[in-house]
Amino acid sequence: MERPWRKRLRRAKDASKETQDAPMEAQDMAACDSGNQERRELSEPESVCQANSSVIDIHEEESPSQAAFMEDVRNELQDMLKKFEDDIKKLLHAKRKRFIMNTNASVQSINLMIEHVWKTQEEQRQKLYREYSQQFLTLFLEWDISVQETKKEEEKLANLFREQQKIFQAARIVQRQRLKKFFNLYDQFLKSMEEFQKEHEHLLSDEQSEVRREMAMLQNKIVMDAQQQELATIWKSLQYLLSDDAEDRTGT
Repeated sequence: MERPWRKRLRRAKDASKETQDAPMEAQDMAACDSGNQERRELSEPESVCQANSSVIDIHEEESPSQAAFMEDVRNELQDMLKKFEDDIKKLLHAKRKRFIMNTNASVQSINLMIEHVWKTQEEQRQKLYREYSQQFLTLFLEWDISVQETKKEEEKLANLFREQQKIFQAARIVQRQRLKKFFNLYDQFLKSMEEFQKEHEHLLSDEQSEVRREMAMLQNKIVMDAQQQELATIWKSLQYLLSDDAEDRTGT
């Protein structure tokens, strides 16, 4: 169905064409009359002047209406472009809002993931501390008990030097063994802590790399979707305008 403003535009074009053709036809008729009827120029000057004046009056009467119509068409086109611009702004605002919501959701998910990793590491660290603390405490208690027993034996066997020396040497050997065990356990603790730290640093680095990669993919996907939707909207608008223009040409 043809739009009303396009019908008015076609009528204005036809009126303008008729207005432009009318003076030319009048001039041709005047030329023919002047060439073929020179003898009647003196008797018919008033009729020719009246014809010319009527054509000029028609042109002057239709020109203001044509200008007003063109002004209406121009205003309608401006309103259409403004509406199209408002639709694009609304679409961009909606896309921006959706992008912000997706970004906030991703950030929240990342924070929850980091918090979960941190809690897991903290629990494992506390578990490791408890295990080694218990072992250290047991070892210190045993070592303290051994020292107390050694002192008691030294006091009891003060007069028996040889027997005391043997017992003392035996106690010293036991203490050295336990002290060596203590240092070995301490070295194991340090190595375990280093391995634990390296393992969790590697795990955290992998998680951060995965999070960055997912964020980059999400951002690229959002940008590509927005560009595709914008191009589709512009393409539909161009097709709409081209189809209307084709209908106008077919109608004319």
